[in-house]
Amino acid sequence: MPAVAIPLACLTVVATFVGGRVALRLSHALPTVIALTGGVVVAVALFDVLPEGIDIVGDANRATALVAVGFLAFFFAERALVLHHRDEADEARGHSRVGVLGALGLSIHSFVDGLGIGLAFSLNSTTGLLVFVAVISHDFADGLNTVSFVLRQSGDRRQAARWLRVDAIAPLLGAIVGSFAGIPESALGYILCVYSGFFLYMGATDLLPQAHASGSWSKVGLTASGFAAIFVITRLAGV
Repeated sequence: MPAVAIPLACLTVVATFVGGRVALRLSHALPTVIALTGGVVVAVALFDVLPEGIDIVGDANRATALVAVGFLAFFFAERALVLHHRDEADEARGHSRVGVLGALGLSIHSFVDGLGIGLAFSLNSTTGLLVFVAVISHDFADGLNTVSFVLRQSGDRRQAARWLRVDAIAPLLGAIVGSFAGIPESALGYILCVYSGFFLYMGATDLLPQAHASGSWSKVGLTASGFAAIFVITRLAGV
């Protein structure tokens, strides 16, 4: 049902842009923003992306192995881009290519989200609407996370804005492809599991440590709030 899936996907573009603009306006308080987004990234992986991947793959052992592949792939890619150990925080912030890698991962995730909308509506309207609710519920966070991750690594607002545009349009393109092109469901499951590993790595090694370097209990509360919000949203959406 492209006539329904594609207009709904346009709403995810708006949600992503709003999230990204919020992050750009709050760049002076980036650790606070990252505290929230770190919880959201990990929660999206655990409560949304990974369960869907396991359901589609149909084998928990194979699915978790794919998560490990994604985790290690991001780790090795980050090492290759940085070319040395990131022992110093000041050195870490200087490597914009790592921020680009993170933004690319989030953008591909958003594209896969859009694919999910298109494919789900090709099954039936109820499934399509549930997938749409799940996608738009965290697309605001995707925009927030894309901007936060680029700013975390490079501090380049223009680069962050460019990747926000890419991330925002990705789910719409995905919905168009998913509506008109047949994609094997098994392949979608494999992709979701691998990207769960990507997001777990990003949250655990880049976002959360930076957010909680100061030991602020308010940031701890924000991380827990982001985590809890995604849990509640995914449960209400029936994910």
